[in-house]
Amino acid sequence: MAGIDHAPPPFFKRGPAPLALLTFYIAISLAIFVLDLRFKSLELLRQSIALVVDPVQRVAQTPGSLVDYAASYLQGLRALQQENNELKHNQLTTAPNLQRLAQLEVENERLRKLLAVKEREKANGQVTQILYTARDPFSRKVIVDKGQQAGIIAGQPAIDEAGVVGQVTRVFPFSAEITLITDKDQVVPVQVVRSGQRSVVFGLGNGQLELRYMPANADIQIGDVLVTSGLDGIYLAGFPVAKVVNIERDSAYSFARIFCVPIAGVENFGEVMVLDPRKALPPAPPETLGRPGSSDKPSLRKKKKISGKER
Repeated sequence: MAGIDHAPPPFFKRGPAPLALLTFYIAISLAIFVLDLRFKSLELLRQSIALVVDPVQRVAQTPGSLVDYAASYLQGLRALQQENNELKHNQLTTAPNLQRLAQLEVENERLRKLLAVKEREKANGQVTQILYTARDPFSRKVIVDKGQQAGIIAGQPAIDEAGVVGQVTRVFPFSAEITLITDKDQVVPVQVVRSGQRSVVFGLGNGQLELRYMPANADIQIGDVLVTSGLDGIYLAGFPVAKVVNIERDSAYSFARIFCVPIAGVENFGEVMVLDPRKALPPAPPETLGRPGSSDKPSLRKKKKISGKER
């Protein structure tokens, strides 16, 4: 019979071998990877998938985000309450001193008027926001969000709530560059609060400062606070600058090496106040006229002698 020689259909349909399929898929994956890496051919597909998957991810992350937000809100509320209580306590403890300070300022101003002493300059300025640091990794400079349009000029000092931060060195139309006191090119005339000695601090470029030109036997101690002396015509006197942290004395050298750290938040980002420029200082008198006891009598005597010889 004709139907006896007909083979039955196979129970399972067999395709290519598994090893061949694995090799084929690996080759396709590598090809797609190379094409996407060189030509960015799958960027549109990736963005489309991300656009579809993003709402799903947000919905899936909502419960965890709500828990984190509630925890941070409660923690912030607790910290705010604690800070508020501390501020109230500090306000009560400092209220007597503040009241006496206001009375002392009024009395000081009255005494200055009686003694015909020139009044101290007022510290006025404008608050600026630090945007970013300068691109030069070897300098200590920051960029603020106010410039020529706000009346900022080069040379104005900058301070924060703790002390001196730096000085405006370059001004742009809508921004300005402030060189920090820790920069290697920055020098600030200072005075030791405890002893009254005057000197200058130089930036070291590593977040520290060095108090130079102090004799090896100078009366300087670790922990001494340095404030601006006001002798440079740029910084007003009395602003905190740095604190002494290390002193190296060597008898072989005439000067001691005194290292300091800035009191202000120099390396921190935030807001700074750019002070108005100071009034121009009066010009220094000529050296010959400024010396005590100087006169022109010797020159007159020489002229008389010369005239006598000529006769």
